[in-house]
Amino acid sequence: MAAPVRNTDHVVAAVSISVSIALLSLFFFNLKSKSSSKKTEPSSKKKPRDGLVAAIGNTPLIRINSLSEATGCEILGKCEFLNPGGSVKDRVAVKIIEEALESGNLAPGGVVTEGSAGSTAISLATVAPAYGCKCHVVIPDDVAIEKSQIIEALGATVERVRPVSITHKDHYVNIARRRASEANELASKHRTSDVVNGEDLEQINGYRSDGEKSNNCKGGFFADQFENLANFRAHYEGTGPEIWEQTQGNLDAFVAAAGTGGTVAGVSRFLQEKNPNIKCFLVDPPGSGLFNKVTRGVMYAKEEAEGRRLKNPFDTITEGIGINRTTQNFMMAELDGAFRGTDLEAVEMSRFLLKNDGLFLGSSSAMNCVGAVRVAQKLGPGHTIVTILCDNGMRHLSKFYSAEYLSRYGLTPKANGLEFL
Repeated sequence: MAAPVRNTDHVVAAVSISVSIALLSLFFFNLKSKSSSKKTEPSSKKKPRDGLVAAIGNTPLIRINSLSEATGCEILGKCEFLNPGGSVKDRVAVKIIEEALESGNLAPGGVVTEGSAGSTAISLATVAPAYGCKCHVVIPDDVAIEKSQIIEALGATVERVRPVSITHKDHYVNIARRRASEANELASKHRTSDVVNGEDLEQINGYRSDGEKSNNCKGGFFADQFENLANFRAHYEGTGPEIWEQTQGNLDAFVAAAGTGGTVAGVSRFLQEKNPNIKCFLVDPPGSGLFNKVTRGVMYAKEEAEGRRLKNPFDTITEGIGINRTTQNFMMAELDGAFRGTDLEAVEMSRFLLKNDGLFLGSSSAMNCVGAVRVAQKLGPGHTIVTILCDNGMRHLSKFYSAEYLSRYGLTPKANGLEFL
């Protein structure tokens, strides 16, 4: 019987199909493996950052749900309280120190001095050791006590002095400037005693300036946050671009209060350069003259004319904002208008946000949110408004969050909603 004849064409076809299926399977397997490896590999954003300084900035921009729903606008807050030092001032501290080191005005191992109502001092005390520097701050003795306690815990030297006018030689800013000069004199003379030019170093409010005296003193640098334009640049180069990127350029307005003016100036100028149609506003606390400066072109506070100012430089329980002079930083701002905010509005806003959003904010952050609602009322529903959440409430417990302190000034919060606005 003859053997069966094989159909070689069928065999070749079958082999070809099998090989094709195998190759296709291998292709998809490799594709899936690469895809899986990409998912498991950490992205650049998730890689560890290089030290504390690299962790500053790129803070989240969040929707403040309660205010957005109440106004019909998208009200967004930049969470600066998530910086390592707990506030927006971390950005300023880094920029000031880096520029000073690059210019040679601050020597490695030198001491950075500053007069601050608290937040900048905390940020400088946080950041300075990362650059191998020391920190010496002068702070008004009427600010929340926990601020100076934090600064001391961070290893900085702290002077608490009574509040006086900026024109007075013993204003906390002027004292800080002198401390830097003293450190420079010590460094240049390599003196190890506590005598300069044959006289004891000055005493102010019982404080004797001998914190930086040592034979290895590397000199001092006065940070000068009010007039140093590194402050402005920190926000023009950092905060502003971040807001633009996070909103993809889709925002209608920006609003913030001002102390040094660096934040509102840097952000407003950057945003309006990107889009001149973005409206930028100031919100100003009681006793500050900036509202009138923006709206009328004259620096003037109603409290001064009425002769009922309680202290210098302004009458408000909000800390770190409000001023009665025009700083170099504030002069860089591009503003379309201004709103007044009251202490009671700030207090009520802080409690409203804590109750409805779980946001535990400091006094300046609360005032900024008051400003955001004012802008929403002005522009009407359907707009996107950005503000700054400068710090949280942890450094405001003894005053802004103290029921006893608030009742003393008739500021006990009573509102259930936003009726206070």
